[in-house]
Amino acid sequence: MNSVLVASNRGPVSFTVSDGGELTMKRGAGGLVSGLSGVAREEGVLWVCAALSDGDRSAVRLAPGGRLDQAGYDTGKLRMLDIPPATFHRAYNAVANSTLWFVNHLLYDIPNAPHFDSRFEREWESYRDYNGAFALALAEEASHGARVMVQDYHLTLTPAMLRAERPDLRIAHFSHTPWAPPEYFSLLPDEVAREVLEGILGADHAGFLTERWARAFMDCCESLLDAKVSSRTVSHEGRTTRIGVHGLGVDGETLWKRACEPDVESHMAALREQVGDRRLIVRIDRTELSKNIVRGLMAYREFLAAHPEWHGRVVHLAFAYPSRHDLPEYREYTAAVQRCAKEIEDEYATEDWDPLILNVNDDYPRSLAAYRLADVLLVNPIRDGMNLVAKEGPILSPRCALVLSREAGAAAELGADALVVNPYDVCETARALHAGLEMPEDERLRRGARLKAAATALPPRRWLGEQLASI
Repeated sequence: MNSVLVASNRGPVSFTVSDGGELTMKRGAGGLVSGLSGVAREEGVLWVCAALSDGDRSAVRLAPGGRLDQAGYDTGKLRMLDIPPATFHRAYNAVANSTLWFVNHLLYDIPNAPHFDSRFEREWESYRDYNGAFALALAEEASHGARVMVQDYHLTLTPAMLRAERPDLRIAHFSHTPWAPPEYFSLLPDEVAREVLEGILGADHAGFLTERWARAFMDCCESLLDAKVSSRTVSHEGRTTRIGVHGLGVDGETLWKRACEPDVESHMAALREQVGDRRLIVRIDRTELSKNIVRGLMAYREFLAAHPEWHGRVVHLAFAYPSRHDLPEYREYTAAVQRCAKEIEDEYATEDWDPLILNVNDDYPRSLAAYRLADVLLVNPIRDGMNLVAKEGPILSPRCALVLSREAGAAAELGADALVVNPYDVCETARALHAGLEMPEDERLRRGARLKAAATALPPRRWLGEQLASI
């Protein structure tokens, strides 16, 4: 039995199956995994996650009770749930990523979406089943009085379900996304909105990345549940949930150590050979609708149009890794990114200057190399819970100017020393790119030192410890 457990959709590792049937394990993707995997392993935390792929399911079926650590894999303590693929697809793609994500990131094209019909009711039932599978596994694995940290919008119902199964447990839920204000959150069907809010209120502690997102959640509880809300608690139907703000930071020492390994150094050499001594504007993102990659490319195009003196002297290195290609909106968005990049190439490239290098193949060491070489880092989401890219960049490039969207949660901590922009204003973003390139060296270093201090203020070990202490 385990005294501390973490639950999330994605786990710290993933598996692929070769043509010969061999399983290969690699590091899991995503900001949550980056932030938590090392500290969870060191602290002996049991991580409960879902099997996301055929490779994951193959690994689970070879492990007793889904416990990969008991099947000889070097994963840390890990239980992976083999949820039926159809249930997982409906819960993950149709509800979590196409509904809850869209609501909290304000992504809907309101005249056309959403529409909640009988198909959505079936999808919501799968989301309930998916959350129930996590609640059951946590109930089975937790020792008496254990502390359980449930992560993110995939698992909003799990705290209340787990509370019903195991009232002895101390439960926290953490939201890594923004939270929508009541007038937007109420796009959800009334019963669904109520279930989500009451699901999280099943926890003893509900955590958020910024004060802004915490306040929005409390406003939803007050408006839609008629809950009693104070500055740091929500009381509803005889229970009180404490509300916390924990701005997840970066373990700077561990990140720097990884960024100095030979594979990263090799990528740095290759990139430097490719771009020469030109200045580098870098972005590193998934091709996710909220990341605003297309407007970022348009801003770079505006910058090139307005500043011909920079032609041949700067390269935009854009890493846009494919995301959620099961959803048609994401496939189209990736295509739009590629179209926009081609237009810039067609308009400005010369025989001896490639103004834009777009990479769409995920490569973590190459991303670390790009950070280290960056003169300007562009982070311009239209809405983001935190954004660890904005925090990792200043650690790996102390002289890098940060162009940061005011709609990123990170702006609450980094805004004073970043070049803050309205993510919808392409012209303003273009001007910020120019200001970042022109920034004097001493100012770069002063700002960079303060950005680094803010980015490492609450590294994952302390972030986890704060929340465990709260329950």
